[in-house]
Amino acid sequence: MDLKSGYPFWAVKNGLMTTFDTLQQNIDTELVIIGGGITGALLADHFTTQGYAVTVIERREIGWGSSAASTALLQYEIDTHMVDLAEQYGEQNAYLAYQACADAILQLKHIVSNFADVDFAMQQSLYYASNDKDAKRMRDEFALRRKYDFAANWLDPAALKAQYGIEAPGAILTELAARIDPYKTAHKLLRRVRSNGGQVFERSAVSSLQATESGVTMLSGSGHRIEAKHVIIASGYESQTYLQQSVAKNHSSYAFITDPMSPAALGKLTDTMVWESARPYIYMRTTGDGRLLVGGEDDTIDIPGKRDAKVQKKATTLADKVHALFPQLEFEQGFAWGGTFAETDDGLPFFGPHEELGSRVHFAMAYGGNGISYSVIGCELLQAWIEQKEHPLKSLFSFSRLSD
Repeated sequence: MDLKSGYPFWAVKNGLMTTFDTLQQNIDTELVIIGGGITGALLADHFTTQGYAVTVIERREIGWGSSAASTALLQYEIDTHMVDLAEQYGEQNAYLAYQACADAILQLKHIVSNFADVDFAMQQSLYYASNDKDAKRMRDEFALRRKYDFAANWLDPAALKAQYGIEAPGAILTELAARIDPYKTAHKLLRRVRSNGGQVFERSAVSSLQATESGVTMLSGSGHRIEAKHVIIASGYESQTYLQQSVAKNHSSYAFITDPMSPAALGKLTDTMVWESARPYIYMRTTGDGRLLVGGEDDTIDIPGKRDAKVQKKATTLADKVHALFPQLEFEQGFAWGGTFAETDDGLPFFGPHEELGSRVHFAMAYGGNGISYSVIGCELLQAWIEQKEHPLKSLFSFSRLSD
């Protein structure tokens, strides 16, 4: 599956950072993680620090799938409003999901604290109402978040215009958000995994997988045998190919990034990411070197050739929307790209085993706009599944909710 089109900024900026070996021998290990993107890297780093013998297998170069195309907005806010999750699963579950995402941002800050150059920085998040109807719903959303003590402020039209220059019926300003370079972070994490005794293989595909009650046997594309007690499938949007049941829908999203701009030109965009209530939504955030990264214009296309042909037109549309929102902002478009992403019906991820493959094969489907935050949550959640321990999100983030 071709997961990206055009020139994703992280891949252009960083290039092939690290060379990892290809699989050239049989492997007998405790835990295999299939997928070497940001999700697989976070999981491998976590389980290695927990004392597991970990082997990572990636069919491409490390980080060269969806992670290279990710725009990496880190928020506690989920694409599905807290009020909507509360209606579907109850207020307590909605709170648990949002709180876990909030905790994940600070956990990620700690995880990468020894990496000096992955462009991690705390941000604010401005979520504005695209129309009057959405503004009413967002007031309910704001009230529920404040009920559960999430730090947020409501900006009325006057305050929004005065502080950000945006003309909209209102907005929620959140203090807890962050940014990161997902491609470089994946490489840094997997270097740490390797230095801590884990094994990392790239350009090495898993061609078959057979699970029993005692373990999992896999064959690589080169014919080498891999034995493991447990497997985590963290191959992003390709993970669905392991299941007959359809659990999410693949779409395409588009983005562009500007040339570097001065803090004076960016103003409050320097440390505030902006997104809207319309679906699909436009969103933007800055990088450490002063570039404005803009994404959106999602569509239902999942055919690489058709996505390729749309990249520049979609980037132009996104640029026009930025100009409409910030008429005084002058910028030069740099790189533009598109990529595959997946959405679940409720905006929540799936972590854990699926009945089709048994209890030894686990999935890390960190789908939706909160993919990286979800991946951080998935580390402890999947450890709870493997060690058969309790976790407050075990049920809500599992496949069982599809049949509830």
